[in-house]
Formats: sequence, C-alpha cells, structure tokens
Amino acid sequence: MSDTAVQHSSPDRLSERTHAPGRGPGPSTHTAVMAARALRISSRNVDALITSLALPIMMMLIFVYFFGGAIDTGTDYDSYVMYVVPGVLLLSAGFGAATTATAVSEDMKGGIIDRFRSLDVGGTPVLAGHVAASTVRNLCSTALVFGVALLIGFRPAASWSGWLVVGAVLVAYIVALSWISAAIGLLARTPEAASGFTFFMSFLPYPSSAFVPTENMPDWLHGFADHQPITPAIESLRGLLLGQDVGNTPWVALAWAAGMLAVAVGASGTLFRIRTR
Repeated sequence: MSDTAVQHSSPDRLSERTHAPGRGPGPSTHTAVMAARALRISSRNVDALITSLALPIMMMLIFVYFFGGAIDTGTDYDSYVMYVVPGVLLLSAGFGAATTATAVSEDMKGGIIDRFRSLDVGGTPVLAGHVAASTVRNLCSTALVFGVALLIGFRPAASWSGWLVVGAVLVAYIVALSWISAAIGLLARTPEAASGFTFFMSFLPYPSSAFVPTENMPDWLHGFADHQPITPAIESLRGLLLGQDVGNTPWVALAWAAGMLAVAVGASGTLFRIRTR
C-alpha cells in the first residue's frame, strides 16, 4: 500500500492493523508499561512520596497520643488505638489516591498524551496505568501504617477469612478512590487545581466513624456520617480486624466501592475523550 493510501486510511482501520494478532502489544501490555512509568515518576519525586507515606502515620500518632485520652468512643476497647486504626487505613488510602489526580493532570498539561496517542496508546491504558501505580503505592503505605500501629499497641484478632475480606475491602476502596482521582485530574485544568479538588475526597473519613462514633455527632451530621461510602468500609475493617460480628456491612462497603468505581471509570473515559478532541 502506498504512503498516500496509508495517510487516507481511517483511524479505525489503522487501529485494527495495530492490534491484529501478532502485530504489536495490546492494552494489557500498554497498561503495564504505563504503570511502570508512573511508579518511576513517583520514585523520582521523593518529597511527595515521603509526604504521602508519612502523613497518615503522623495523623494516627496525633490522634492516639494527643486526642486519644480525651475521646470517649463508648466502647470497651483497651485503648483508643484499637478504635482508630481502621479509620487511619482508609485515610491513608485517600491521601495516597489523591496524588493520582496531580499525575494525570500533569500528563494532560505537558502534552505527553499526544505522544502516547501517536504510538497508538489509548486513554484507558494511560489512566489504568496511573491507577495501578496508585494501588501499589497505597498498599505500601497501608502496610507501613499497619506496621506502626502494631508497634504502638494495635492487636488484631481477625480470622483467616476475616483477613481476606479486609484485604478485599481495602483494595476495592483504593482502586475506586484512585479512579475518582484520575477523573478529577482530567477535570482540573492545572495540577494545582487537581490537588485542591482531591481535598474533598480526603476529607470524607472525618465525618464518619473513623475517629469517633457517629452517635456523638450533631443530628444534622449524624445522618450523613451513617450513610456515606466511607463509614461501612471503616465499620467492616474495625469489626473484622477485632474479630467481631459485622453482618452484611462488608457487602454494603463493597457495593459502595463498586458504584464509585463504575461512575469514576465512566466519567474518566468521557472526560478523556473531551480533553483530547
């Protein structure tokens, strides 16, 4: 086929030739490459990496040692650390996922997306790569928070099945929050704006049962705290880690995560098409 014929071929036909069997890498390979790229960028931004890892630990230490003695949870836990750690795990997920918005916004602003598209890398692998990298960073941060919690007196009593459900809830929320951050990064016009917008997502653990029982909140806030997506996740983690009966709360938490994920993935796809017209 002549060069003129190739130039006048439709984008769909070019895409079909690129993704034909044996003709080149597919979306899964592109996603893996984009995830590795995002992780390399994170490793070079040492200040932001240290902040995202250290901030949840600092918050946990502040609540346990500064406020813990003054907070009455109305429970028979031996210490406040037993109550607060599950909330800090979700807080850590929110902080870690927020960096995804800034990374996506920087890609959109810097023009690298046009280069990726010229290499036939679609929007889904680019965004999924950022989400995969965010998940890896968040799991490392979660492990670090949990390790420090053990050092300051947290003693879980979860069964093997309980640990599996804890892992499923945490991963589900990390992935959902990371996709929400990706959508925010596409919506914001600058990395600074993206960082500001994610504050609202990181704020959600505070009006929940993360740090105090919702029954202690004012009536107008009590209803929101009981029916927002973070509370069932925290209640699931707390009950499972401490070996308590949680009923169907983990299913409610996973349903919230699935709903947020579906909305975020759909919004991300639409916003990416709008931004790259």
